[in-house]
Amino acid sequence: MSDKKDKSLIKLGEKKDKGKNIIFTSTEILPIMALRNTVLFPNHVIPIYIGRPKSLKLIENLDEEHRKIMVIAQKEGSIDDPKPEDLYEWGTVAQVLKIFEMPDGSKSAIVQGLDRAKVVEYTQSDPFYMGKVARAQEIYTPSLEVDALVTNLRQIFQRLIKVAPYLTEEHAQILTNIQHPGRLVDRAIGLMNIPVAEKQEILMELDVRDRLEKATVIINREIQRIELGEQIQSEVQDEISKAQREYFLREQLKAIKRELGEDESTLELKELEKKIKESKMTDEARNVALKELDRLQKIPPSSPEYTVSRTYLDWLVDLPWGIFTEDNVDIKRAREILDEDHYGLDKVKNRIIEYLAVRKLKKEEEGEETVKGPILCFIGPPGVGKTSMGMSIARAMGRKFVRMSLGGVHDEAEIRGHRRTYIGALPGRIIQGIKKAGSSNPIFMIDEIDKIGQDFRGDPSSALLEVLDPEQNHSFSDHYLEVSYDLSKVMFIATANIVDTILPALRDRMEILEFPGYTEEEKVQIAKKFLIPKQLREHGLSKLKVEFEEDAIKYIIRSYTREAGVRNLEREIANICRRIATIYAEKKSRRTFTIDRNAVFKYLGPEKYIFDIGERVSKPGIAIGLAWTMAGGDILFIEATSMKGTGKLHLTGQLGDVMKESAEAALSYIKSNSKELGIDENIFSNIDIHVHVPAGAIPKDGPSAGVTILTAIYSLLKKKKVKNNLAMTGEITLRGALLPVGGIKEKVLAAHRAGLKRVILPEQNKKDLVEIPKEIKKEMRFDFVKEMSEVLDIAVRK
Repeated sequence: MSDKKDKSLIKLGEKKDKGKNIIFTSTEILPIMALRNTVLFPNHVIPIYIGRPKSLKLIENLDEEHRKIMVIAQKEGSIDDPKPEDLYEWGTVAQVLKIFEMPDGSKSAIVQGLDRAKVVEYTQSDPFYMGKVARAQEIYTPSLEVDALVTNLRQIFQRLIKVAPYLTEEHAQILTNIQHPGRLVDRAIGLMNIPVAEKQEILMELDVRDRLEKATVIINREIQRIELGEQIQSEVQDEISKAQREYFLREQLKAIKRELGEDESTLELKELEKKIKESKMTDEARNVALKELDRLQKIPPSSPEYTVSRTYLDWLVDLPWGIFTEDNVDIKRAREILDEDHYGLDKVKNRIIEYLAVRKLKKEEEGEETVKGPILCFIGPPGVGKTSMGMSIARAMGRKFVRMSLGGVHDEAEIRGHRRTYIGALPGRIIQGIKKAGSSNPIFMIDEIDKIGQDFRGDPSSALLEVLDPEQNHSFSDHYLEVSYDLSKVMFIATANIVDTILPALRDRMEILEFPGYTEEEKVQIAKKFLIPKQLREHGLSKLKVEFEEDAIKYIIRSYTREAGVRNLEREIANICRRIATIYAEKKSRRTFTIDRNAVFKYLGPEKYIFDIGERVSKPGIAIGLAWTMAGGDILFIEATSMKGTGKLHLTGQLGDVMKESAEAALSYIKSNSKELGIDENIFSNIDIHVHVPAGAIPKDGPSAGVTILTAIYSLLKKKKVKNNLAMTGEITLRGALLPVGGIKEKVLAAHRAGLKRVILPEQNKKDLVEIPKEIKKEMRFDFVKEMSEVLDIAVRK
């Protein structure tokens, strides 16, 4: 190796590099050594530890005469075998002064920086890097500005020495002896514990004036970092000292209390024992609690078992053993409260009044409360007031109210609780609800009882059997408590949308009360008396004069909602109230708002529901049926069409097995009675019939569409339209008889909501007409039939 000058590498003299005039004084080929986390400045002498294979090879092959190398810092110190792209372009030409052999086979060397230089080209990569290196000359012009920058640098470095723990006054003395501004900067930055990138930035700066400015910024930043770190450390230390002081004081206080026999844990246990003895809990529960307390006294407070045992005792003590609220047995007042909160629902209200009357007479006769709480189950579509009725019952009776939703619950432990052997175990939601109520005879509402699931963790429905059985729930046992708790005075009310999915054994334990859908007139009255005043209060409009015309309310009901309950009606009223609130907030001079049909359209936008029934039943093969769903009654369009084929029946629309069989029975009836019905019996072997029920994404099942399917097929084959103002429901037999079906009230209400004026019903459903409101009976016509021939006469022939 040689330091022979290579004139072909760079033309010496001025050369533009990154926008500055750089004077390269000489070029040469030198071995290149990569340094980790270290930047060597010119005129600095530093030790280098050499352990990597390439570095060792470089030292071993070093030219003994000149011993010059190019030292470059790595961009990332974590890289063991850096490539050229992992190294900076600029480094320092250095003289290797001395090499030491280390016991582990590695080496170390003392090197002295000579000049700033740039690697122009790598000429060798193995066994170590070599490259063409161009030395660069500093740019320095003495001036008053440079002198001022030097003075400022010395001052701030003196500040840095005072705050930086790694610098001493000896370092300040080193800088005092350096007069050249460029060397002063190099020495100052070289002494600092700052990132390699910042040191490299100073190394690459050839202009001494610019180097001074950059160094000033770096030193100031380091001072701020150290001062901020010291401030944070001081605050943390203060907090630690405060915490330690509090800890020592608490320990001293505990020691004093122990000496006086007033240890905190002992006092807590004594208080707990007092609560157990004063509680009205059963003898069984008290014996278990005292036994557990005795065990607790032997457990160290620091043990995890202590917390488990203490939590268990707290649950036992906090339950309202023997605590009951006194029932309001003023029948007249109770009825007034029920009427205040709900419009209609007389059947439910009467059942509650009956219960209160029996309770009052029983108490007068026997002088004590012996009436067991009834188990009621409210069945009805969403939004008809099931949950709110439970709250009204609690208010009417003067009892506490607790609500628990079982929708989606799969784990039996949700009802009965977890055994205490499990970490984080708690009582079930029944016991939690009783504790929350603070009395042993609340109104306990179990919502969505028809939506309980079951899986490998157990069946919550089966767990409810004991809870909802008046003959068993006087000794309900929760897995967590492991003692009996009397639930017989609790009035349980369950709610569900549909009764069919409730476990039969569970259904048998409850008294079913059906909540029918509301008629249009009932919805209008509910809106006037309850929904509109409530929404005006909630939107801060009580002081304004806001009037909803009755015609506008009916318009909202007919064109913006189609439901059995009133939830969507309340939402639309809330939408209107928000628009009014916005208008008033922007222009407070207007204080009167009248909501008519035009205002409803303006605030709510286009109608969501349009009555197009007449258009949809304008062709043969289409009939309207009536269905009963979890959301209440609804109308159902049945469409039939024919095509060339071999007599097959195609069914679409996500139909269930029962509905498919109804369709097959309908077609069989028509085939077997084709002569009487006036249909060519030879036609069936030449065509396929396709029956479709629109809204194909919704599953449908049940026997009540049989009459509608048969009418649609008959209409198709006779090429006669079904009357467009008529709906029907009923199960058919192969002999053409019409059998009764359920949900008549909901179905009739659905037909009324849809604007239909005539309904065909099975003769045996005539008794169900009693439940239909009088105003609807006046507006609609009902045809009760026994045979399919009568249906076809009414719907198609006449």
